[in-house]
Amino acid sequence: MKLTMGKDKFFTLKKNSGEWLILLIKLCFLLVLSMPMQHIISSNISAKPFAVQYHKNAFKQKISEIAVRYIGMPYRFGGDPDYSGTADNSHLLCSIYDKAAKAAGMKFMGYMPMRMLLRNTVRISRDELENGDLIVLNEGGHAALIYNLKSPDDFDLLYASFKRKEVISFNSKNIVFEAYWLKYLKGFYRLSDWMFKKAR
Repeated sequence: MKLTMGKDKFFTLKKNSGEWLILLIKLCFLLVLSMPMQHIISSNISAKPFAVQYHKNAFKQKISEIAVRYIGMPYRFGGDPDYSGTADNSHLLCSIYDKAAKAAGMKFMGYMPMRMLLRNTVRISRDELENGDLIVLNEGGHAALIYNLKSPDDFDLLYASFKRKEVISFNSKNIVFEAYWLKYLKGFYRLSDWMFKKAR
C-alpha cells in the first residue's frame, strides 16, 4: 500500500483492492491505542460491572471484618502490612481493599500511591455512604476508610496516623470528627468499578 502527498498537503490513497479496508483497520487500532486506559476499562465494564452486580454486598461485609485487624498496627512511611507488619495510609487502604476483594471473589487492581488511588474514585454524598468508602480532607488528600457503617451519621473510620504512629479508629460521633474532619472536609468518595475485576 502506498500513500502519497498531494499538492494540498493531504495524503491520498492510490486505489488498490482491499487497501481501503486495511487502512480503516489500522486507523481504528491507532484510535484505541490513543484512548486513556481508564476510558477503555470503564467502557468495557460499564455494561455489566462485575464488582457491582455480583459481589458488592460481600465486599462491603468483608471490609468491616478485615479492617478491624489493622487497628493498632505500627505506622511506618512506606510500610506494607503484608510484608513488614507496619503501614502507611496508602498501603493500609490498598491492603484492606485487596483482602476484601479476594474474600468476595474479586481482584483489586493493586497498590497505588494515595493521589493515584483518589484519582480512581467517584464523589458521593454522605447519604450514599457504604463500607469501603473514603472521607477525604482538603489538606494533602488525607483520607480515612469507613468500615463499620450503621447510618450516615454513625460510622467507624480508620487510618494510619503519622502523629500517633499507629493505625487508629474513631467514630463519626467523636468530637474530633466534627471539629477536624468535617472542618477540613473535601468530600466522600468511592472506588470506581474498574478498580476491580473477576478473580480467575
